[in-house]
Amino acid sequence: MRLPDTLACVFSRRNWLPVIGLVALLLFPILSRAQGLTLFEADTMVEQGRRLYGNKGQAAVQDWFKALESAQGLAQIAQLSVVNRFWNRSVRQAEDRDVWNQTDFWATPLDSLGKGLGDCEDFVIGKYFSLISLGVSPEKLRFIYVRAQVQNAAIAHMVLGYYENPTAEPLVLDSLIDTIKPAGERGDLTPVFSFNVQGIYVPGAKPASVNQIGRWRTLMQRMQNQGFTP
Repeated sequence: MRLPDTLACVFSRRNWLPVIGLVALLLFPILSRAQGLTLFEADTMVEQGRRLYGNKGQAAVQDWFKALESAQGLAQIAQLSVVNRFWNRSVRQAEDRDVWNQTDFWATPLDSLGKGLGDCEDFVIGKYFSLISLGVSPEKLRFIYVRAQVQNAAIAHMVLGYYENPTAEPLVLDSLIDTIKPAGERGDLTPVFSFNVQGIYVPGAKPASVNQIGRWRTLMQRMQNQGFTP
């Protein structure tokens, strides 16, 4: 994955909490509590899975809805585990250039399930929308760009952070490992910046608009075409 060139500001390893307030991208204004949560048109999405990816795609989308159904009514911590486990087991790690023949492509959940492949951003997108559909407040979730130490090399990576409250230490949902751990126990991750429904907050800068992010606009259009209805 590539870090967005215009937003590359680096924070120290222990700055998980300052990252919450200082650097957040308004990537999901449609999902704010005041505007309503994203809903899935299940029949439309299952049919889209079949049309775009055949019987395998249809089955993958059906399995997703079954996993979501199994998580209904559980405590949010348990829902995190169900969602994290489902995506980590249903999608294999792959680079965008190998899957989509593009340097950087943000896949919809249906795309990732249909292909059975995705990079770290695709895992986070799938987990995010899964948790939103289960009723988790978007304000509790953060897309977090990090530097991850993998086999003695630092790589650009993205994880999903869950914050019980604005000052809480986040729990980290990661495609590299199945165990959900507090950020303080992930010494292999160095946060770079994060984004959520609050807006773009860079020290010394005014909030920026989501319209600046072309990949987000493309992702939302594809999601709406596939049956996601905000």
